[in-house]
Amino acid sequence: MNLEGTFTAIVTPFHEDGSIDYDSFARLIEDQIKAGISGIVVLGTTGESPTISPEEHNRVIKFAIEKAAKRTLVIAGTGSNSTDEAIEYSVKAKEDGADALLLVSPYYNKPTQKGLYEHFKKIADSVDLPQIIYNIKGRTAVNVETDTLMKLAEHKNIVAVKEASGDISQMMDVLMRAPKDFTVISGDDNITFPLMCLGGKGVISVVSNIVPADVIVMVNAVLRGDFDEARKKHFELLPLMKACFIETNPIPIKTMLAMQGKIKESFRLPMCAMEAGNKEKLRSIFSRYQSRK
Repeated sequence: MNLEGTFTAIVTPFHEDGSIDYDSFARLIEDQIKAGISGIVVLGTTGESPTISPEEHNRVIKFAIEKAAKRTLVIAGTGSNSTDEAIEYSVKAKEDGADALLLVSPYYNKPTQKGLYEHFKKIADSVDLPQIIYNIKGRTAVNVETDTLMKLAEHKNIVAVKEASGDISQMMDVLMRAPKDFTVISGDDNITFPLMCLGGKGVISVVSNIVPADVIVMVNAVLRGDFDEARKKHFELLPLMKACFIETNPIPIKTMLAMQGKIKESFRLPMCAMEAGNKEKLRSIFSRYQSRK
């Protein structure tokens, strides 16, 4: 599987009553496909997976797979802090036709490195699909250490890591030690360009929810070795990338999509609407970016 390029961590739209807005979801998927995205990641952090019920989880992934209809890759977020639950989600995603799995490091439990290894290995042994480990210590409290990751990379089904540790030194170690057939993907928009310059192959992006074509331009420029063009696009996008984290993701990105009229400004608690001041800052940054286009 080619995991190079731009993959959008797509949001999950809600109606005002909190139910899932599948009509808007379908339109968002179409927009991403028309932009030429490499794939969509369904029910990652940006998809508000912690507040999605098990029944909804399976339905949302199946819906995305059916709407994408093999026109782009669909990577299903099937991670959990319960190994058995992650396997159940992953088996169902495979049955429904997912192309790959995104598996977040177990959160709250604070497993040891041995526990992390056994967790990911059991999933990889149980489900024969390409799997991406999602390392995001800021949300899970435990870092997937490079030694652990390299041991996992020996498994035929563990093909990539989404690096959102925030530690560029660790990322360099991973890139230096990774097997040739193991892919490192950025999990933070604002480090995509530097990480790709060091050998990363793409991004699972938040900001591409609203400007997919622009992120694709930057990523593809690096992939073909046009670093000047990529650097220029990186700095154009940087204020917008940072704006996506004025408040906790996915609050700002869903707010900007609502500003575009693509979804309703609806969240499930404990996610909530932005503070008024932050919302105005976001609107100003977004407007400035659009005016430059």
